[in-house]
Amino acid sequence: MIRVMVVATSPVVRAGLAAVVTSNSQLTVVGSASNLDVLTREVEQLEPDVLLLDLGANLQPTIWEKLLLIQQQQYPLGFLVIVEELESIDLEAAIHAGVRGLLPSTSTESEIIAATIAIADNLVVLHPDYLELLPLREKVVTTAVQTLTPREIEVLGMLGSGLGNRAIAKQLHISEHTVKFHISSIFQKLGVSTRTEAVSVGIRLGLIML
Repeated sequence: MIRVMVVATSPVVRAGLAAVVTSNSQLTVVGSASNLDVLTREVEQLEPDVLLLDLGANLQPTIWEKLLLIQQQQYPLGFLVIVEELESIDLEAAIHAGVRGLLPSTSTESEIIAATIAIADNLVVLHPDYLELLPLREKVVTTAVQTLTPREIEVLGMLGSGLGNRAIAKQLHISEHTVKFHISSIFQKLGVSTRTEAVSVGIRLGLIML
């Protein structure tokens, strides 16, 4: 049974989403909330698998920061977000905050159910209308960046996980000197000078999966 928590400002919307969830035998509603400010404590107690969040048309600028904070304080949790305005979404910030599904408010019951189940299975769900939000790589940028080796991509991914040189060396069974060599090569190929920049470029180019 997939445990779902429903969050929406409107009690009518909360009730509607809860009804959609409970209409499927694989899903169950373990709780609901009117906003994210009171959510952290309840998530810890109820341990949902998926958080179904309706943002409506009133998208607050701090929403992604709040979701990221919940992710950092709790176990990995998949967020399925329903919004009205496509233009209001910062897709990169949303994914970084733990959002694994984006649906418009016009989504059908079957679409919401299918998305919830997919996210519980660690998949990412985007409605076709949201594809235009994807930060697709431009050919100019792609050709300007030299191809990283499989080992360098592996090291870049570990940088994205926040690992230091020693931890990377231990996991890959190589010396710290070799790790430094790989990082230096990564910096040169990506045209960056810091780990943060390397990770940012890696995410943008699809070399690091969040």
